[in-house]
Order: sequence, then structure tokens, then C-alpha cells
Amino acid sequence: MAGNRGVAYIETGVVEVQSIDYPKLALGDRPCQHGVVLKIISTNICGSDQHMVRGRTTAPAGLILGHEITGQVIEAGRDVEFIKVGDIVSVPFNIACGRCRNCKEGKTGICLNVNPSRPGAAYGYVDMGGWVGGQAEYVMCPYADFNLLKFPDRDQAMAKIKDLTLLSDIFPTGYHGAVTAGVGPGSIVYVAGAGPVGLACAASCHLLGAACVIVGDMIPERLRQARSFGCETVDLTQSASLTEQIEQIIGKPEVDSAVDCVGFEARGHGADAAKEQPATVLNSVMEVTRAGGAIGIPGLYVTGDPGAADEKAKIGMLSIRIGLGWAKSHSFMTGQCPVMRYHRQLMNCILYDKVQIAKAVNVTVITLDEAPQGYKDFDKGAARKYVLDPHGMIAG
Repeated sequence: MAGNRGVAYIETGVVEVQSIDYPKLALGDRPCQHGVVLKIISTNICGSDQHMVRGRTTAPAGLILGHEITGQVIEAGRDVEFIKVGDIVSVPFNIACGRCRNCKEGKTGICLNVNPSRPGAAYGYVDMGGWVGGQAEYVMCPYADFNLLKFPDRDQAMAKIKDLTLLSDIFPTGYHGAVTAGVGPGSIVYVAGAGPVGLACAASCHLLGAACVIVGDMIPERLRQARSFGCETVDLTQSASLTEQIEQIIGKPEVDSAVDCVGFEARGHGADAAKEQPATVLNSVMEVTRAGGAIGIPGLYVTGDPGAADEKAKIGMLSIRIGLGWAKSHSFMTGQCPVMRYHRQLMNCILYDKVQIAKAVNVTVITLDEAPQGYKDFDKGAARKYVLDPHGMIAG
């Protein structure tokens, strides 16, 4: 039997690479003939993983992390018809059955059949069905024909793997945030957060034809990264308010659309930058979005946060100024990105050189054994998207 190794969450602030079981085509005691086993080519560290590693969720010790997966099929179940051994595929982080009402409506982020606890499942994530994560050497993926996106040419895929690896989550997620915020040709957009999802969202806004994309963050390195591909930036540690800084850029204090790419670990602005204020981003984007505008919210909000500052926030109850949003007739879109709604089109944008998404988010390739250090560096605010290369398959 072949071996396998994966990145395990041990305790707050600690992950380690461990020997783990080689994946089987099985769901518990039942055969999984609709699944495949992948040799992982690339698997990425996500900001959502960091929430767990910081101890801000109820993730159990020993959880194998990783929901951003690209791999080569090395074994396929009897019922897999269209995905073949040898194919290189992108794996949506949402696990979806393809059969339930929500899947048939394209809402694959909230599949009804893959998580006994609630709608929606993901690899290696707390409360998302118990699926083994993909920050490993090998992983099993169910419902392969429905879920997996096959790349049309192996050599082309490997040449662009640093871009294509982002199709499993952050590129579609950032794009989803922009689309649901109504971004289109000529839009003026504010993107809150210059982490990898925020940067992917900003690049997506450009792809959608936005005239001006303004990115806000507190980390100078991340703001420099946003400026590197044509974004305007605001430094949220400054005494000038967000509205004042936006007005300095575009001549007025409001934008057409806004996207929250931060989520529940948000901090206050200006003098309050050192304090955690989980509703800050939601309230600030309502303030700066014009009446009738839309707000996309791909940033993560949770129902259980043991590290929250107060009892209400521990159950996801935040002090949101909904009256302001109501008065301005804002529309809001929350929840997981349904990756399959976008990943094929975004793949084509990569393959036809319409977007340089790896450059935008500063992809940095490291080995599986370097994952613990990658988590530490990312937690410090490094303006990088760490991509793990378990088998040394990614060209330098």
C-alpha cells in the first residue's frame, strides 16, 4: 500500500505534517464507485484555513487541512464515466452531489446530501462534513464526473499550473464577490481586504471591466501588491476615514459596488486598528456604497467562534447597521462561492491569457514539509498565496 502524508491541525497556532491513511474509494463502510483518487499536484493554504489554525473555530485536533486541490487522477471508481486516469483536474472546494435540489439549481455550495450537519461541504474544514483535506500527497474526491474540471491539455496545464491552481477556490470566490456586487464595465469598486481573496477579487473586477478598483487594507506589503496590477489603495490605519480616502481618489465619497473579502476577524479602522471589531467591514461598505448599489460578501462569517471578543460574536451575532443598508436599498450576497458556476470560464481566461491571476496574488510555491512555516508567514500578513507542491511537480 502506498504511503500518504498530510498537514494536520494540532492546536492553536500549530500544524504539522503527519503520515496519514492512503485514500480509499469509500465513504465510511460503503464503496464510493463515483469517486477518484488524486495524486496532488498543487494544494493551497487559504485564509479560511488560518481561521481554524488561529483557534477561531471549533475545528478538532488532528483535522487534515486543505480545500484547494489540483491533481492527477490515478484511480477511478467503476461508475466514473467521463473523468479518466491520467487527467489533470481542478477540484472545487465545495463538495456537491449533483443530484439534490440545490445542486440542480446551481447552488453547489449548499448541497443537501454531502454533510449530515447542515447544507454544504468542503474538504478539510470544520463542520463541513468530515471530509479529509487535500494538503496532502493523495486525496479521494467523490462525485467525480459532476465535481471535477478537466484541463484540456496536460502540457498546457502544467505550464500554467500556478494560475490554474487558483480555480479551486480563491479565483472563483473573488470573482463571485465581484459579480454579486454588480461589478461591470465602468464600475467603481471598493474591495475590503488585500489578502489573496481580496487580490483575486480586485483582479476579477478588472476582468469584468471596472474603471477603478480601490483596495483597502492595513498591511503595507499587501497594499503594494494591489498597486502592482493597477489598483488604487487606502491604508485603513490612517487617521483619515475610509470615505475621506475614497473621496481623495475619485472625487466623491461613494463607490458603485463593494466587496467584503475580510470576514469575521476584521479590525477597526484608524485609531481602532488594533481592536477586533467583526462588524467593521460590513458597516463600512454600507457607508461607502451608493444608494441602490450592491455588496458582495465572500469573506467568511461563522456560527461558532470561541475566540470572539464577546458572547454574541461567539455565535456569529454582530452589531450590523442594517438600517443604513435598508435606507440605501442595498442588496447583499453572502455564503460560499458555488465554484462550478465560474471555474470553466475562468479556466479559459487563464488559458487564453486574459488574466494573470497568479501574479496578482503573488503565488509562492513551497514544499509540503514547508507548510508549517508557510502558515506562520501567512499569519503575519505576508502578501503571498502559498501553494504546496507535494510531489515536486511544479516547474520553478
